[in-house]
Amino acid sequence: METTIKSGKHLAEHAALSGSRFRDVCLGEAVFDDVNLGQATFENVNLSKAHFHNVNMTDVQISNVNTSGMKINGVLVEDLFKAYKQKNG
Repeated sequence: METTIKSGKHLAEHAALSGSRFRDVCLGEAVFDDVNLGQATFENVNLSKAHFHNVNMTDVQISNVNTSGMKINGVLVEDLFKAYKQKNG
């Protein structure tokens, strides 16, 4: 697949980009609003300091992840894991 987007800032509204590939791309400070990423795959992705609000994560699978400082609804994920391990051994 040939690169069709050159470096710089871009606006895509009401666009169908299904099947697109983003490899070695910097999207720092990008804003995703009303975006469907259903069945998308994320690999070797840096989401540090990202914010997710009003996000549907039904059936999301996360593996091999660094959760240091990550919070869900204001609760540190590390604390959630610790409480789960204490309860379930």
